[in-house]
Amino acid sequence: MYRLLGRAAAGWWVGLALVAGGVAGAQSAVPADAAMKADAAAKAADVVVFKNGDRLTGRLERGAGNSIVFKSDMAGEITIPLDQVKQFDANGSFAVLRKDEPVKSVTEARKIVPGTVSYSDGTLAVAPPVVGAPVLVPEAQIANIIDAKTYAKETGRSTWLDGWSGAVNGGATIVRATDYGETLSAGVGLVRTMPQVSFLPARNRTTFNLQETYGKLTSPVIPATGAPAAVTLTSIFHADAEQDEYFTPRVYALEQTAFDHNYSQGLKLQQVYGGGLGWTVLKSDKQELDLKGTAQYEMQQYIASSGTPDQNIIGSTLSEAYRRNLPRKLVFTESVNVLPAWNETRDYSANGSVGLAMPVFKRLSLQVTTTDNYLNDPAIGYKKNSYQFVTGVSYALK
Repeated sequence: MYRLLGRAAAGWWVGLALVAGGVAGAQSAVPADAAMKADAAAKAADVVVFKNGDRLTGRLERGAGNSIVFKSDMAGEITIPLDQVKQFDANGSFAVLRKDEPVKSVTEARKIVPGTVSYSDGTLAVAPPVVGAPVLVPEAQIANIIDAKTYAKETGRSTWLDGWSGAVNGGATIVRATDYGETLSAGVGLVRTMPQVSFLPARNRTTFNLQETYGKLTSPVIPATGAPAAVTLTSIFHADAEQDEYFTPRVYALEQTAFDHNYSQGLKLQQVYGGGLGWTVLKSDKQELDLKGTAQYEMQQYIASSGTPDQNIIGSTLSEAYRRNLPRKLVFTESVNVLPAWNETRDYSANGSVGLAMPVFKRLSLQVTTTDNYLNDPAIGYKKNSYQFVTGVSYALK
């Protein structure tokens, strides 16, 4: 009897020991598995070794000229000059553009094959995805380092829904005093440049602009002065669209159309359809200057009550547009358009605009714009010139 109880007790102790050992083994397996995953992640991370011996792990994002953009969990996204780097190795696939071999077209860009990159002793090595000798690029000749996914997207085919950016704007003035008045202004400006990145030559550009200013001022009868009641209307509308196709990074062919209505000039509708050439004189991250010239057909329709006959005009548009990014993210824009008429020389017109956008919060900006429209041969009894100074709010779409 005692022997049987002893054997049973021994069996229980052995079972408990096995269970405890299994639990301990499971617990020790968890850290071991986590350690293996951490080790694999460390091996997959990109590593930058600085000349002073420091190391930084993370992910190579991109590069431009003598610097790379590197993102790590410890430091976030930082820009690192290559003259401070001894070496780095990146696991991702990247396309490398050279300064001494500039890409002049999207067709040429598609011939560049992305590969894994590494840097050492002032030279960047690009290993092809198939077996072959790496391409060596001296540090002084590095123009851009772009991840393969972005590069494929920018050099591939696009639809009309891709690449649009721009802003909508609006403003209002309301008066309730001796006179009753309100002036409303609203507009939208859109642009689509393909490819969307600066490191590839532009292929085409599409722009669309629409702006409307409407106002009504009512002057009631004032018995003390005997002045009669009067109502004054303001209506200024402009819309234009343009398609540019680039021959070179700076020269392009263009086709455009524009529509204008201006009550103060007795202009019911002015329609413009034309085409010509454009030249980007200046282009950098800070500023851009474009000059354009077109040949066009133009129709001027006047308010019927003025008795002025409509005009069919063969003319041109000579224009200049300038944009500059100022400190504190201010944006200055300026444009001038002169429209000579070759068959009816009196019917020339011109317009100019100057604007300043000041950021307020995220995508919201305060916008101040001044615009002048001149029509040399307005409807009978109407003004040649109209001027606007508009302050409003602008919201960036992208």
